Amino acid sequence: MAVVVTGIGLVSALGKTAQSTWQRILAGESAIALRQPFPALLPRPLAMVAKAPQQLNPLLLNAVTAAIQDAGLQAPLPTCGVVIGSSRAYQGQWEQWMRAGTAGAFPWLGSLPSMVAAQAAQQIGSQGQVLAPMAACATGLWAIAQGVDLIRQGYCQRVMVGAAEAAVTPMTLAGFEQMRAMAHSGCYPFDAQRNGLVVGEGAAILVLEAAALAQQRSARIYGQVLGAGLTADAYHLSAPDPSGTGGMTAIRQCLERSQLRADQVGFIHAHGTGTQLNDAYESALIQRCFPAFPWVSSTKGATGHTLGASGAVGAVMCLLALHHQMVPPCVGLSQPAFPLNFVRHRLEVALETALCFSFGFGGQNAVVAFKRWDDGLPNQG
Repeated sequence: MAVVVTGIGLVSALGKTAQSTWQRILAGESAIALRQPFPALLPRPLAMVAKAPQQLNPLLLNAVTAAIQDAGLQAPLPTCGVVIGSSRAYQGQWEQWMRAGTAGAFPWLGSLPSMVAAQAAQQIGSQGQVLAPMAACATGLWAIAQGVDLIRQGYCQRVMVGAAEAAVTPMTLAGFEQMRAMAHSGCYPFDAQRNGLVVGEGAAILVLEAAALAQQRSARIYGQVLGAGLTADAYHLSAPDPSGTGGMTAIRQCLERSQLRADQVGFIHAHGTGTQLNDAYESALIQRCFPAFPWVSSTKGATGHTLGASGAVGAVMCLLALHHQMVPPCVGLSQPAFPLNFVRHRLEVALETALCFSFGFGGQNAVVAFKRWDDGLPNQG
């Protein structure tokens, strides 16, 4: 069964809509700036939606509203499934309550991690399947893969998927600082001068539908979700397995389930965090698995690393690239450290397929394949 994307909602530090974010990325702009949201911590480059750190629910619910409107739908949607996750969830609120000394009286039930999906379900009136995956920085792609499975297995004909992250919290920033993973000047994916990741805020929500349902209501279709590969390294809490076995397996699973050859992939939206380990690991994977060298880009140099939401943000970039036949640049890249086919400026290109990569702490590997939608194509799943 073919599964397509009919609605996109995106809130990022670059813009409060998918279109504004997309246009600014195409122009090579970045939302990363030196910020000091917490006096106890030194200023660091961050990608923030506003001057003050955001709470999760406004980011999430604004993206949900935008996705529903973009899909031409109206709530309530009682038969629509929901698969929305977050790696940090309501951690920022928990930290605020602890600092204020009100930890014994806060409404803890409404801040459990599963409430991310529950809030979205309540907003749209969903009475179907509601799932809340957590897979570190691979959460967004896990959510998309699970949503596709719900449709293909006949549980739903429509599923809202994605992830949201209000990641600018003292504990998050201090934790990355202790790991020496935080950038001190900016995010430069795959660059010889890369010096770490930049934490960003955002939410990305997609409306998935069975293709027959979308066509029946004459919905605009951004693209088709072909398949996914999901694996774990079982190696280390934060470092990727240097053998690359888990990542390669995820790529091969995705290609097999999508009925794609490696040389048919036109564009890869890489995880591209700007850290020493991730970029070297990911570059080696691409070189080993894709000898035809597809176009490669990471948009974290523009939006920052939205952690659990980053895969969903990358999926939006893939879908807009397919829809507009234009590949976004790898913002922040000036001196490539690896021999890949990097996109340096916006590129108009005939594009049929795209892959999105996410690699999370704990060795979580996720790869999802997308295809340009054309009603005239014979093989739509």
